[in-house]
Amino acid sequence: MTAQKLMRAVRVFEFGGPEVLKLQSDVAVLIPKDFEVLIKVHACGVNPMETYIRSGTYSRKPVLPYTPGSDVAGLIEAVGDNVSAFKKGDRVFTTGTISGGYAEYALAADHTVYKLPEKLDFKQGAAIGIPYFSAYRALIHSARAKAGETVLVHGASGGVGIVLGTASTEEEQKIVLQNGAHEVFNHREVKYVDKIKKSVVGEKGIDVIIEMLANVNLNKDLNLLSHGGQVIVVGSRGTIEINPRDIMVKECSILGVTFFSSTKEDFSAICSSPSSWNGSRLVETCNRSSVSVEKVAEAHENIIHGSGAAGKMVLLLR
Repeated sequence: MTAQKLMRAVRVFEFGGPEVLKLQSDVAVLIPKDFEVLIKVHACGVNPMETYIRSGTYSRKPVLPYTPGSDVAGLIEAVGDNVSAFKKGDRVFTTGTISGGYAEYALAADHTVYKLPEKLDFKQGAAIGIPYFSAYRALIHSARAKAGETVLVHGASGGVGIVLGTASTEEEQKIVLQNGAHEVFNHREVKYVDKIKKSVVGEKGIDVIIEMLANVNLNKDLNLLSHGGQVIVVGSRGTIEINPRDIMVKECSILGVTFFSSTKEDFSAICSSPSSWNGSRLVETCNRSSVSVEKVAEAHENIIHGSGAAGKMVLLLR
């Protein structure tokens, strides 16, 4: 009888701080079932949401123990029955995993796996999943942004937000401009909202605001919106009090977007769009930092305290 193959994987046995992330070397490699593939992981993206889940404060709590991680890039190692789109050796990336991505091998449903273009490396592939698909859903599916509209990305230097943009450091502001923004503003400045108004808004206001930290910025967003404008909330770390009259006067709207509400049809539509991730400058520049899997706790610390905010943090498995 063949012995079961073992791998290194990060395991979480209790909710808590980054210290609960335990790298183990004796985790069993699973075998793909119907419509599943096994991926030999080279890199895995680290998302802020994963720090919330790990801490136990997120609305969705996995069964303990579990392995974090969704956005992996690597090579197909094996395929289950009824999988026809992939074969062993294919370069791929995912928008989700079944077994967790902070591991040397990860199981994924075949409909969450996509071919990785040759011009992109595994680190770039691991930065595509949640950030790009969330940004696309927010701007195109939810806001239905049209040519000629003014868009503000509030927190534009992170993994999702890359056009007007805000960022805090000089380095992050350069990233925002490099990725196509017409202007960038420092959201740590006390009167940066006034600068946005003076520079680009005028009396009309901003048509669409993509908001990464609603618990801090939503009041400012409502103040900046045009009549009939929209705030698309992609991220929030707490609560905020707003005045409903700000919404009534401008007849504006606040819409929430969550990656986990995406359907198989949503992903297919995004990938088939002429402006999809394939060949996008965004994909080529969104990865800004990478660390070995041994430093997974450090990666989570950086996400929590904001020092890893410029682009997408990626764990290297090989």
